[in-house]
Amino acid sequence: MKTRIILLIFSFCSFMQTHAQCAMCRAVLENEDGQTTAQGINDGIVYLMAVPYILVAGLGYFIYRKYNMLKK
Repeated sequence: MKTRIILLIFSFCSFMQTHAQCAMCRAVLENEDGQTTAQGINDGIVYLMAVPYILVAGLGYFIYRKYNMLKK
């Protein structure tokens, strides 16, 4: 039950919109008239940030599952 609650909270938090940008990118892109490039860079940064977390979470899940199978 506790695991399901944590999973539910995580799934709700993953839908929140995030804005990630380094200081140099922000300074260059603030001067641009059209913000399409800035939005594209933000999306790319979030994508690159999310992939390692997903891989580590998947690896942790498989290790957890393997550990529990050995206990039984």
